[in-house]
Amino acid sequence: MYAKIKDVSDKKIKCSSPGCIKSKDGTMLMEKKEILNRWSEYVEDLFKDDRCEKPKIKKNIAGPTILEEEVEAAIKKMKNGKATGPDNIPVEIIKALNNLGIDLTTKLLNEIYDSGTIPEDLCKSVFIVLPKTPEATGAPEISQKQFGFMPDKGTINAMFALSMLMERCIEMQKDLHHCFIDYSKAFD
Repeated sequence: MYAKIKDVSDKKIKCSSPGCIKSKDGTMLMEKKEILNRWSEYVEDLFKDDRCEKPKIKKNIAGPTILEEEVEAAIKKMKNGKATGPDNIPVEIIKALNNLGIDLTTKLLNEIYDSGTIPEDLCKSVFIVLPKTPEATGAPEISQKQFGFMPDKGTINAMFALSMLMERCIEMQKDLHHCFIDYSKAFD
C-alpha cells in the first residue's frame, strides 16, 4: 500500500524534449536550435545597450593599490550557499582559504587594475532560462507599466508619477493605498 501511495504521489512531469516556445511573430518553435536562437534574441533585446562606445581602459594609471583589508571586507560580505560562477568556485572555498585567499585575490585584483586588462572569464555571464510553469511557451515580456527596465522608465519617473497621483487623490479627497515590496533579496 505504501509503495502504491508513493508511486501515485511522487509523479513528476518529465520532458525529454527541450520544449517549445513562441517566436516574435507567434509561431511555435519546436526545434532546439530555433528555441536557443529565440532565447538569444530575447536576451539581446532585453539587455540592448544603446550607449556610445565604451571608453578605452588606460593602462598604468597612477592610483592607490587595492588593499588586503578591502578584499577581506568584501569576502566577509559574500553570502554562503549561492550558485557558483563559470569558474565553479563557491564562496565557501574562498572564505576557507583565510589569509592565503585574501592575499591571492588582492594580488590578482591589483594585477588587473595595474594592467588594465580584464580576463575574458570576468566578461562573460551565464543566462539560464527557468520557466515559471512547465507549459510556458513564451519568453517573459516586460509590461509597459513596469518601471526600471526601459528608457524613460526609471525610479525617478516612478516616484514623480506616484507623487502626482498622491496630489491628485488629495485634491479629489480620495483614498490611496500603497504597497511597497522589497526586491533586494530577489536581486541580491
